[in-house]
Amino acid sequence: MTGLIDYVNGSSPLHKLNPLTKLLLAFLLCAFCFVTERISFVLGIIVLNLCIALLAGIIGRSLRILLSLMKLSIVLFVVQIFFVREGTILVRFPLNIYLTDTGLLFSLLFVLRLIAATMPLTIMLSVTRMSDISNVLNRYLRIPYKYTFALTTAIRFIPLFSQEMSDIMEAQTARGVDFDTKNFFKKVRLLLPLCVPLLVSSVRKIEGGAISAELRGFNLRNRKSGYKHYSFSFIDFMFLFFSIGLIIVEVLLR
Repeated sequence: MTGLIDYVNGSSPLHKLNPLTKLLLAFLLCAFCFVTERISFVLGIIVLNLCIALLAGIIGRSLRILLSLMKLSIVLFVVQIFFVREGTILVRFPLNIYLTDTGLLFSLLFVLRLIAATMPLTIMLSVTRMSDISNVLNRYLRIPYKYTFALTTAIRFIPLFSQEMSDIMEAQTARGVDFDTKNFFKKVRLLLPLCVPLLVSSVRKIEGGAISAELRGFNLRNRKSGYKHYSFSFIDFMFLFFSIGLIIVEVLLR
């Protein structure tokens, strides 16, 4: 996930949206994926996510995220498809394993929902600063600052940990360790010892972050401490009404 959820500077309409609007938009698009049971509608959400990414100027990053999610989805699809026993049998395999039409449709909808529900969150994180997310959660949604700080810190540490692991692997490769092996079990055996230095460096970073937060008056922070004011504009309401309208249409069609 290195570089895939970092903030990208820009002046697109999506960058200018109120951070709370972006959070609600991502939540509503995710909710729509689980409200609908139509594969065509979920595919439409994926296309809509790509259009939003194009509008925000991060279409390249979104395509990389889509490719990564598709690789994961293929594994989940193959595993899931043989666990659904209802429906008409399409293909029968040895050991009483068979493929049904219900299992095929369920597994396809399952992986498409995973892709369509994940992309809005990654796009939102790409066009919103962590400080803005923390401020709106604390000021407008009245979530205590310590919880918003924990959330944003966890998101920040994902790319940091990935980069740290990449650096450790490069150092080990320079010492002659072959991580390019195609043997899965051998690769796991080589990666397990790297968890110790990664854990040590992570503890150091967490301790440094805790000291830095204390020096900045972490315990004194409240919803009035933020100096930024986030106003709503016409485009904010337009995006929200559009996403709410999608859910209403789907509920009426059902």
